[in-house]
Amino acid sequence: MSRIGKHPVTIPAGVTATVEGSTVHVKGPKGELERTFSPLVVLEQEGEQITVRVPRTPGTEDLTHEEFKQTKSYKAANAMQGLTRTLIANMVEGVNTGFSKRLELTGVGYRAALKGKDLDLSLGYSHPVLYVCPENISFEVPDNTHIVVNGISKEQVGQVAAEIRAKRPPEPYKGKGIHYEGEHIRRKLGKAAK
Repeated sequence: MSRIGKHPVTIPAGVTATVEGSTVHVKGPKGELERTFSPLVVLEQEGEQITVRVPRTPGTEDLTHEEFKQTKSYKAANAMQGLTRTLIANMVEGVNTGFSKRLELTGVGYRAALKGKDLDLSLGYSHPVLYVCPENISFEVPDNTHIVVNGISKEQVGQVAAEIRAKRPPEPYKGKGIHYEGEHIRRKLGKAAK
């Protein structure tokens, strides 16, 4: 049973949200997001709160609540309730404060620099790697070994950070490559450990 899904999402000051059927549109100081959710759940807006509810499906009106909870339709809708509530909460937080992911470059000669809005990476290849900045994302390079990915969509920020990390994932012997800040890299012993 979803526990997080029962809690309503509170809309903070400075953010406006509208619910039209199963579509939620959120607008705030950082930007605006829109998403359509599964028809298995019902979205209700009451003042400054959005609630996600599991509806009774047609043909289950004569069942008790305990019997209804055993049906496949309830189990599928219950699984969607917590996910939907979390996605709406992330949309609200994104347009209000935004999200960011920090990456570190480890290795001799590994550098990052901004080239306009895009990211220019030197990763030990014979050529520089240019990562084109997607829409609604911005990059910061506080120094040449750190990258900060900023955006209003938590999903998109995580995806862009993962794509940048995939350009040179950390290797297990010396730990060279791109990794998330604070990520623990499991190290292997080399040939010398016989």
